[in-house]
Amino acid sequence: MVHPIAQRQNAVTFYNQGVDRLNGGDYQGAIASFTDSLKLNPNDPDSYYNRGYAELILGNYQRAIDDYTKAIELNPKYAYAYGNRCYASYLLRQYSKAIADCTKALEFQPNSVDYFIYRGNAQDDAGNHQAAIADYTQAIRLDARRARSYYNRGLAYNRAGEHQKALDDYHETVKLDPQFAEALHNRGLTYFKLGQEKQAIAELEAAAKLFTAQGKAEFSQKSLKAIEAIKRSSEVQEFRSSRRLLLFLKG
Repeated sequence: MVHPIAQRQNAVTFYNQGVDRLNGGDYQGAIASFTDSLKLNPNDPDSYYNRGYAELILGNYQRAIDDYTKAIELNPKYAYAYGNRCYASYLLRQYSKAIADCTKALEFQPNSVDYFIYRGNAQDDAGNHQAAIADYTQAIRLDARRARSYYNRGLAYNRAGEHQKALDDYHETVKLDPQFAEALHNRGLTYFKLGQEKQAIAELEAAAKLFTAQGKAEFSQKSLKAIEAIKRSSEVQEFRSSRRLLLFLKG
């Protein structure tokens, strides 16, 4: 029989091995190490959290949620576990669960920009655009240098039909990150919504070039197809009424 102290030491060895593998990008190896650690110390919330993180990176969202849930059971004030479970639930389109988890995470870390962004994403995709805008605005108050916050708020403004405000946010996004091709694309479509077709085409051409330079041929084609639709005058009114060319979703 292994002495309890030796067993805990072995659990720590496996845990540290898991952290090293996680930091080195060996996510499957990390999962194996954290699993071995949990066999020896099944009451360690950090092992569940880190294994959940590896599962999240690999796209195993439900497994990640299960591990974060176990971590929270062991440590009910584990803000990071709530925050990451929020994000995993969002990726599974479980928006109400995501909103609840990010709200809980913010109770423990009220100045987390990421949690406001995650909750805003869930609110926006759930159709709660004004709530999303409020979350993104708070994220911007906490860190005005993060381009993603402006970009996501711009998309929420688009979805709420407030295109001028969306345009202002895309301007700020591109100012902070000139390589943000999705912002150029969305700014082009927003110009079109505002009836400024020449500016729309110019922005979409710039977006297509930037996407190509970044190796994103599929996105480049979307920008080019948007230009084609705008140029075909017979389809312009149809485009405006049906919103056939959708804005890029948030990352």
